[in-house]
Amino acid sequence: MKQRKNKMIKYLPAEEIKNKLTQIVQHLDFNHVDLARLATFRSTGSKSRAIARCYALSKIWQSALNTKAHYIIEVISEKFDKLPEEDKEKVLIHELLHIPKTFGGGFRQHDFVCNRNVEVLHRKLKQHQKV
Repeated sequence: MKQRKNKMIKYLPAEEIKNKLTQIVQHLDFNHVDLARLATFRSTGSKSRAIARCYALSKIWQSALNTKAHYIIEVISEKFDKLPEEDKEKVLIHELLHIPKTFGGGFRQHDFVCNRNVEVLHRKLKQHQKV
């Protein structure tokens, strides 16, 4: 019988991703994003097709833990790290777009979080970086 090796997903805090997100939030005036309640992680070992993911602490968990909403942005190292810098920026913009203006624990769906909106915001980011 063939043995399968279970590769565990590992999560490490990713301060450099938080720094990039902070710059994006500031340059694009995403004032609704509370950076104190946004955590960032880099994972390894995932079999997911995703490049990055956004998680939220839902209303029920907020009630149970008696806390406000928090969000996590995870980048999947095997996919994210090999992207060109501009594509990394677009991925991070995409994940930030999932966070609604209320910062309440919900998500914006892909009718809003789409390539068109990501491209518009990325152009704005590039213009700001040139200044």
